[in-house]
Amino acid sequence: MRPRVVVIGAGFGGIGAATRLADLPVDTTIVDQRNHHVFQPLLYQVATAGLAPSDIALPVRGIFQDDENVDFRWATVERVDLGQRLVHVDSGPPLPYDYLIVAAGSQTRWFGIPGVEEHALAMKTLEDATSLRGHILAQFERATAEPTEIDEGALTFVIVGGGPTGVELAGALVELFEVLDRDFHHLDVTRARVVLIEATEHLLNGFTEKSQRSAIDTLEARGVEVRLGQAVDRAGPGRVHFKGGEVLATNTLIWAAGIQPAPLAEEIGIERGQGGRIVVRRDLRPPAYDNVFVVGDLAGAVDHKGKPYLQMASVALQQGHFAGRQIGRLVRGRRPWKFRYIDYGEMATIGRNAAVAELAFGIKLRGVLGWWAWLLVHLVRLAGFRNRLSVLFNWAWSYIRYDRQARIIVHPEDRGSHRAPASDIGTRHQP
Repeated sequence: MRPRVVVIGAGFGGIGAATRLADLPVDTTIVDQRNHHVFQPLLYQVATAGLAPSDIALPVRGIFQDDENVDFRWATVERVDLGQRLVHVDSGPPLPYDYLIVAAGSQTRWFGIPGVEEHALAMKTLEDATSLRGHILAQFERATAEPTEIDEGALTFVIVGGGPTGVELAGALVELFEVLDRDFHHLDVTRARVVLIEATEHLLNGFTEKSQRSAIDTLEARGVEVRLGQAVDRAGPGRVHFKGGEVLATNTLIWAAGIQPAPLAEEIGIERGQGGRIVVRRDLRPPAYDNVFVVGDLAGAVDHKGKPYLQMASVALQQGHFAGRQIGRLVRGRRPWKFRYIDYGEMATIGRNAAVAELAFGIKLRGVLGWWAWLLVHLVRLAGFRNRLSVLFNWAWSYIRYDRQARIIVHPEDRGSHRAPASDIGTRHQP
């Protein structure tokens, strides 16, 4: 009987692992509560009508349709019995395993701030992004019907979090306003505001000071109100309260300020460390569990200097590839290697012809060159030839025509409601 591998999660870590396992003499089952893999770095473009959901997602079964040894179970993991080597799910019988890869990802970190979880919006899933897109567009529709709503925050969009997610979303929103200005003939779209809030004194923490300054200057030149050193005290219906006492009227609070491990990290019963992440050795296996690998946002992995790896897509992908290869070594009776992350750099786009990219070998690009580098890297990393072609076409169309084709509201609940449901946020990402 061939070794059985269960992969929990179809994110970057899980798909990366399964891709390597597909070439091994093992039987692999991926389990996830959604049937698709999402390229999360581009979720913000779905939320701002630049791309359609199908442009950045692929069904898991479609990814592995040519790999007979890779199967998929559409289910939610309820618990993991490490002693009996069983993954219990809410649909169908438990999944037995000889090797387990835990890649369940992360969820929003609300920091315990009153009212934020109830009233904030974010981007973690396709549902979140399409809901946010509908909510944004609905604010303009309401402002057209009831112009007095503008003074009550209908067209004030507050983004909390000055990392790549917040910066990219802010830049994309002001570009969307330019498109909507041509759509709404009887609305003063220039009254729409984007307010980017960061609790520290820097945007894009981890970038050099020049890149941070470039990002701020570009955002402000395009109309984004950047507020550094401000922290949210609480949130309520139509209001955001800051620690300094200021109150800002807004119908749209987007939370991009942090993530934490998914609940499975606590429920699985393995020792957790800093930030609630599962403690692992340098080979990504928890102490005392030689047949288990933990990758991605759940893994409390550290480099050779003892510094924790950041919770980013590129880290998860490399760890997934690594875990898949190490199971191959274990199956052949060899000892696993130690994981070492290859840092290709970091980048963030601010909008048309503007991005900051700090790549390997000290290469630093800003402005148009940084933007082209960002486009190329994300296009190459996107899974599926059809998806790449569709995204390339949409980007070219938007660039030439100054247009956004996906300006549709698909959630009926957006009509007649001033807020969309709260959700999760996207992860910080690298090239």
